[in-house]
Amino acid sequence: MEGIVDHPLRELMSAVGGIDTCVTEFVRVTSTPLPPKVFYRYCPEIENQCRTQVGVPVRIQLLGGNPIPMALNASKLARYGGRAIDLNFGCPAKMVNNNDGGASLLRDPERVFQIVRAVRQATPANVPVSAKIRLGFEDRSAYLDNAQAIFEAGANELTVHARSKVDGYKPPAYWDYIGRINEQIPIPVIANGEIWTVDDYFQCRDQSSCEDVMIGRGLLACPDLGLQIKAALSGEHYQAMNWPQACRLLYQFYLDTKSVYPSKYLGNRVKSWLVYLRRHYPEAGQLFDVIKRKRTEQDIDATFEAFFDVVKPIARV
Repeated sequence: MEGIVDHPLRELMSAVGGIDTCVTEFVRVTSTPLPPKVFYRYCPEIENQCRTQVGVPVRIQLLGGNPIPMALNASKLARYGGRAIDLNFGCPAKMVNNNDGGASLLRDPERVFQIVRAVRQATPANVPVSAKIRLGFEDRSAYLDNAQAIFEAGANELTVHARSKVDGYKPPAYWDYIGRINEQIPIPVIANGEIWTVDDYFQCRDQSSCEDVMIGRGLLACPDLGLQIKAALSGEHYQAMNWPQACRLLYQFYLDTKSVYPSKYLGNRVKSWLVYLRRHYPEAGQLFDVIKRKRTEQDIDATFEAFFDVVKPIARV
């Protein structure tokens, strides 16, 4: 997720557990080759064989509308140490779509095919190439055409967000469409969209026939949702994360990102995460109302401390 799921957050969330694979924020590909430092900035995990410190694999996400530079940069990325590449055809953001990227490409399945095929042909066979789509752009009519194009182009895996671009993030998610895709293409299909709870997971699984799901906003709202789902699948008892534990995780994220971004942006990603946390924890809404106008390190530290007698970073793994 652009603007929040960065390297420090991936480290924290993978340490919580329940996550099998992470995907970076998208790396924007234009007409020129990107220098190595760009890939390392988006994915410092390259230095650790593209894994977080607890060993969760990380895929590097590329976004662009031109097959040749996408292929060139994917090839370079593989040489620099990228272990898996994910292609973004799902971003609904207006700025991205107006610049020939993300979900806008779904209007032309042939273009999607050409991009995926170019990337697949340019990268070693041992580097998986996956793609993420929505069900369409203006509507959901071309959902199967785009999925078929990605399969025929040689992708190893497909993630489907169960809405069109025009649908945005407005409920419901049309998981049954993913089920139809699952019936038609033989590569693994991963369901995505509107999975906020364990019950949502089981409803999605029933309608999509997908065992595996990709969770974005739902995991930000409930950081241990992956663990809750796995416990439900295994029949094990699991004590869900409470607000003090979630707040300490948030505070650790704040500490970890202090030196990563310019001081004028201090706390911005913490505030973005709180927007999601308040869906699951009412106390997060109270913290957000207080912290949203804080700008200095002293004020943000004091705000956290006001919510706890002692705020301690979580144990590092």
